[in-house]
Amino acid sequence: MASKKTRTGTTGRRARGEATARKIEDMVDLIASAAAKRKNPRFDIPSRTLSNVRFDPRKAIIEMGGDKQARLFFDKGMARKFMQTVLIASACKQLIDADKTASIRQLYYLSKHNIDGTREKTFNDQDESDPIIEDLEVMIDSLREELHVFASNRGNLVGPIVLEDDGQVLDCMKMGSAGYAVPSICEPDIIKFRKCSAKYILHVEKDTVWRRFYEDRYHEKHHCIVTHGSGQPTRGMRRLLRRMHEELKLPVYCLLDNDPWGYYIYSVIKQGSINLAYESRRMAVPAALFIGVSSYDYERCGLSDDVKIMLDDKDIKRAKQILAYPWFKHKKHWEKEIRKMMQNGFKMEVEALINKRLTFLTDEYVPMKIKDRKQWLD
Repeated sequence: MASKKTRTGTTGRRARGEATARKIEDMVDLIASAAAKRKNPRFDIPSRTLSNVRFDPRKAIIEMGGDKQARLFFDKGMARKFMQTVLIASACKQLIDADKTASIRQLYYLSKHNIDGTREKTFNDQDESDPIIEDLEVMIDSLREELHVFASNRGNLVGPIVLEDDGQVLDCMKMGSAGYAVPSICEPDIIKFRKCSAKYILHVEKDTVWRRFYEDRYHEKHHCIVTHGSGQPTRGMRRLLRRMHEELKLPVYCLLDNDPWGYYIYSVIKQGSINLAYESRRMAVPAALFIGVSSYDYERCGLSDDVKIMLDDKDIKRAKQILAYPWFKHKKHWEKEIRKMMQNGFKMEVEALINKRLTFLTDEYVPMKIKDRKQWLD
């Protein structure tokens, strides 16, 4: 039975791959056609910049605008990137044809070699190849998963949900102390939801905090799913959060550090990110709620001075940038929250709550926050 399900998942991936392969072929045909007509071959790539994103208040997500940047072959400043774009597209086409996947690191090595007759390499390091993958995604309107490219797994899950992962049925209450490792590709043909009795999802920022919740059996006591993203969550984690919220109708509560970076991580989960605005429609969770740590928790919870981490210039600059984002601007409760942090002059990690006692975070703080809707930040 499991092998049949695996074949079904593979068939779905293959069908998506064939559609993507045709898009790559169409892209190459345009290059060949331009060359045949003695015209300058070019790519028009949607611009992934702050100036080319907009916040749609109706959908409550960040979306990419219509601005594009030309990448020309006969241009000294663009020829190298043009060549790199073709190389990455060619490598992805080979992966699709072979029905194989590769990591973004592996794709870098697949495309790296010395250019004939020179000592110059096609890519000097992975920092050159990674943005090209994103360029290709937006240019042919295909997701990285459809290009058969994946990233490293980062993030874990525990709770009352049974998943089918590539044909294997997994009970996420019985995955051991590491929990279920969330994969890079979380599409429905790979990850299926078989059974779920969870009441909500609690997403925490770090694996160390997740471990506290796991050890205290929070997921058992409160019948919920606890996830973490090792900082800013990967596409796989964000995609899985979106799917569990959308398909299983589970609320998503975010427990993050009381600092500009924690606020930004919440923003990315809720509205999407600037650089990946083209993916917001499948990854953002507009209904996600921030339950802490709040700038008011120092006084509210009677914390000691030992938990304070003084703000530096970088923190203050980042906080002001976040306040200016259209999706934070004019939200009075968020403005009040961020200004309170700057007024305090310090920030706090989630672990600060453990200063009171080891299980205060799981026994008192989070249950209190989830119960008291007045303390939620939307």
